[in-house]
Amino acid sequence: MQQVPTGGPRARLRFGRFDYAAFLTFASYAASSLAIPVVLVEMAEDLRFPLLEGGMATGGSFQVVRSLAMCASMVFAGFAAARWGNRRSLGVAVGTMGAGLLLCAFAPSYLLVLPALLFAGLGEGVVEGLGTPFVQDMHRDDPGRYVNFTHGFWSLGTFAFALLAGAALVWRVHWRAILAAVALVALLPVLLLFLPSRTPYPERAQADPPSRTWRRLVELLRTRRFWLFFAAMFFAGGGEYCLTFWSTSFVRLNFRTSAFAGALGTAAFSAGMFLGRTGFGSYVPQRHLKRLVVTVGLFGAAVSALVVPFALHADALPPGAVKPALFLLLFLCGVGSAPFWPSIQSLCVDRLPRLDSTLAFIVLSCAGVPGCGFFTWLMGLAGDRFGLARSFALVPLSYLVMVALVLAAAPARRGRSGSNGMVRLAGIEPTTFSSGG
Repeated sequence: MQQVPTGGPRARLRFGRFDYAAFLTFASYAASSLAIPVVLVEMAEDLRFPLLEGGMATGGSFQVVRSLAMCASMVFAGFAAARWGNRRSLGVAVGTMGAGLLLCAFAPSYLLVLPALLFAGLGEGVVEGLGTPFVQDMHRDDPGRYVNFTHGFWSLGTFAFALLAGAALVWRVHWRAILAAVALVALLPVLLLFLPSRTPYPERAQADPPSRTWRRLVELLRTRRFWLFFAAMFFAGGGEYCLTFWSTSFVRLNFRTSAFAGALGTAAFSAGMFLGRTGFGSYVPQRHLKRLVVTVGLFGAAVSALVVPFALHADALPPGAVKPALFLLLFLCGVGSAPFWPSIQSLCVDRLPRLDSTLAFIVLSCAGVPGCGFFTWLMGLAGDRFGLARSFALVPLSYLVMVALVLAAAPARRGRSGSNGMVRLAGIEPTTFSSGG
């Protein structure tokens, strides 16, 4: 893979076969994770757990099962990458993710959706753990820009899928067909990863003995400050995915809108995430990463706190202004949620450079993913008891706790001029990585 010179932020990005595989992997992963939330209302009616009749906790439990499976496979991802390499491990994982979602499409009851999601989650966990190291190892001279650019396809995938799925539901396409289509799209990156290529993927480590990986993992887990970053990821993932998972149902049920309008709500949030992530990544240097997380965390807490009073008092607005104001609010929530996941990971590895970076990314994701599942379920439980609108109060609370943890985990540096320069969001200087996956 041809390397890009590090001569400045305007150096042209150059992509190859495996870069495009990474783009499609992130986009299909995004569509897979969003597929259930977007069709949840139709699925609930068809599988007989209506959301307005105490079924929100059941809907939230789908994400809990998925998260548990993801955590189990993320622990395995580091050993798989060390033994078989990033490319093959990632290819098998994307195929597993697609197969699990295809099983969901044929499930006759919600009880059988759970094991199918468990299977899909096993693949998604490896994708979550190895997606970033996969890109990093292709561009070791300038990883930050490529990692950030590739992560943008997550938000782009959620935005595009929300619009397409919403339109399909309006056109009365069955929710099972939508899930099956997402599963088939996952085959595209699998083909790119496994078909013969003139330029081989640059695996950094293969057949690494498990004992060495265990030693690196033990060193990671014995670092006290690492656990503060770990806890921050738990709350960051929880706040972000509450908005991702419940936005469509919130718009549809609380404002009695169409399936397409509900999908537009998720698309507005995803658009804010995409623009925020790429924008912050383009202009915020690595040395200001902590300030970015804290500032945007406070902004995200403020705008998400407006969701509850807006939903409860929307009748006071002119009818024609409700939807535009709602979509604008969700867009701002997306901007206020954008940088946390990659930035906390990057900040952790930057402040604790002796740790194995690949394992750090994986273990931190093992905090963010359970945060997604736990808060999604908790929000559904609160929605059953207090109403879905009031349950959105969990989002600003989680962001405020996240800010406090980041401040504790990354105290101000002394006697350092910030020589890292304009390293992009979620990007780290090559010397920061102790090893690759």
